[in-house]
Amino acid sequence: MSYIKKRILSFGHAFRGLRLLFKETPNALIHLIAAIIAITLGCVFRISGGEWLAIIIVIGTVFSMEAVNTALERLSDYTCNKEIHPTIKKVKDLAAAAVLIAVVAALTVGIIIFLPKIF
Repeated sequence: MSYIKKRILSFGHAFRGLRLLFKETPNALIHLIAAIIAITLGCVFRISGGEWLAIIIVIGTVFSMEAVNTALERLSDYTCNKEIHPTIKKVKDLAAAAVLIAVVAALTVGIIIFLPKIF
């Protein structure tokens, strides 16, 4: 199999993962709604290039963290046959904390950018 064909196939795997994220992870849909709101507000208020960069970075970070969290949860559940194991619970809690940290950062960026424009 050629190098280019392998790269094209890898993109297919990534897009399948993206579909799974939104189909099987309820929190990803909540993040998607928040991202759409942020993008809409950005268009309405005509935010600067730097503000767009900040919005894009935090949106990407939240979705990335949610994907990693979901992957770790699925792998952990598979490994432990959905039984509660103290170490696996810590891993899952830490992965969830990563999402929370990203969401709080995104919310903070949104407040800093949009609050002055709203009021």
